[in-house]
Amino acid sequence: MKGFILAAGYGERLRPVSDIFPKPLVPVANVPSICYAISILVSAGIKEAVVNLHYRPEIIRSFFEERDNFGLKVSFSYEPKILGTGGGLMNCRKELEGDDFLLVNSDVVMDLDVASLVRRHRESSSPGTVVLYRAAGAASIGQAGVRDGRVVDFKNFLGTGVASGLVYTGAAVLSPSIFRYLEEGFSSIVYTGYTGLITHERLDFYEHEGLWLDIGSIGSLRTASLGLADTPLAKRAAAGCGFDASPVARSARVADDAKVVASVIGEGCAVGPGARVVSSLLLPGSSVEAGARIENAVVLGGEVLKA
Repeated sequence: MKGFILAAGYGERLRPVSDIFPKPLVPVANVPSICYAISILVSAGIKEAVVNLHYRPEIIRSFFEERDNFGLKVSFSYEPKILGTGGGLMNCRKELEGDDFLLVNSDVVMDLDVASLVRRHRESSSPGTVVLYRAAGAASIGQAGVRDGRVVDFKNFLGTGVASGLVYTGAAVLSPSIFRYLEEGFSSIVYTGYTGLITHERLDFYEHEGLWLDIGSIGSLRTASLGLADTPLAKRAAAGCGFDASPVARSARVADDAKVVASVIGEGCAVGPGARVVSSLLLPGSSVEAGARIENAVVLGGEVLKA
């Protein structure tokens, strides 16, 4: 089985952070977010992966190449004009249409049991199995409609009125059948491929009951980083990609009389004398001036972004 990592997006809701870091390389608990997706593939024994690129592609390509592609055989699919999740996958049809493949978004942060997912997919002989997660805010996030053990709708797009409290995580195991319903050009995999499978074949789901974190906004990036700090998941993703997941990066400079409480301090950061940093995230290269008070925030360079 091959892997497909969606890494072309702009990360609009993460700006201005994504103006500095392409979204796949935005650090989550001092580990680039794409490393969590890579960890999912590697832990599953996947040897080959396709990665689609658009926004700042050379930075992401170099990130892989400088680290020997993390032991994977990687091919990149560059999109001069961004194609979305559906068109981006359709653009890689030749590389992926031979067998089932595992799809993950580059910002997926979860402790997914891929073996169980694949087993469920193959036991049901399904053309597609999406990974869903029960979230408290499912109605506002956009929930999948589930009935009789299968997915029948997404955000009521098909007008079923069926709700579930389950949201799509950005991961799935798909068969080549998905390509019958995808469209060339900019499109969403949900409203082309997935709804096509629902309408013409079937779409199964696997309910993930472990950890799943969203990093789509400044606030959720801070929450995810603080929640993941010093956890086995962060350490495993870091180790697999050659990073250090320490909550306070080894290259950071924290003054002896500064206070850092329940926070994550990135590479090359500086916290000045008498400063106090509480429940905050300092992204790589950021600084806090002497005597400053930073609380419940994300710091980018010298700018405090309230979360």
